Amino acid sequence: MNRTLLLLLGALALGTAMFAGSYVAARHTTMACCAQPDELGWLRVEFHLSDAELARIRALHEGYRPKCAAICAQIAAKKRELDAVLAQGLQGTNGTAGAQVKLNELAALRAQCQAQMLEHFVAVSQAMPPEPGRRYLAAMQQLTLGHHEQLEQTMSDAPGHEHHH
Repeated sequence: MNRTLLLLLGALALGTAMFAGSYVAARHTTMACCAQPDELGWLRVEFHLSDAELARIRALHEGYRPKCAAICAQIAAKKRELDAVLAQGLQGTNGTAGAQVKLNELAALRAQCQAQMLEHFVAVSQAMPPEPGRRYLAAMQQLTLGHHEQLEQTMSDAPGHEHHH
């Protein structure tokens, strides 16, 4: 009984120490992450950037922000126009033609947005050291273009959706 009690107390002490250690480590990590008030702090950590490199990237980011906001506003407005056409019920060929026009306009705005984002990502990658810049650009290209490519691949592999030749 004495040996069992010692093992049980030892296991309890070990569990308590592991919990306390995990708690302290998690709290430290959370505090470190939350201590970075700006949205670009993750770049410094992920790509090991110096203050000067991050300052150049911050300037690029601030310069790009108005362009991004403008194209996002245009896309939102065009989506509302498309929704209005779709709400009319697509009755007859005029409804379908109207929806097609709005879809084409929306697609053109989205392509313009993607092109602007890629241009910005290239500029940011060039403000980094070469290797981190390549990793950053690859990640941002995947984020920007990958969703559409993944969706297209899914659709082309699905039965009845033979889009590939």
